[in-house]
Amino acid sequence: LRQSGADINDIDGARVTTADGWWLLRASNTQDVLVARAESGDEAGLARLKAQIVDQLQQSGLAEPSFTASAH
Repeated sequence: LRQSGADINDIDGARVTTADGWWLLRASNTQDVLVARAESGDEAGLARLKAQIVDQLQQSGLAEPSFTASAH
């Protein structure tokens, strides 16, 4: 990801910032799950961010996630 120009912060999980927006992947404090959050200015950017999350999880040998939408 860094090679593609993404800014990565690995404090309390992995927060990746790209031209499309940002995504965060971290362990839940209350459940035995990974939590992913992503924010983009448009639907196409959000789709690209979600694809990056899926790609990173698959490269780590984890199953493809199921996403639920939550707008704030």
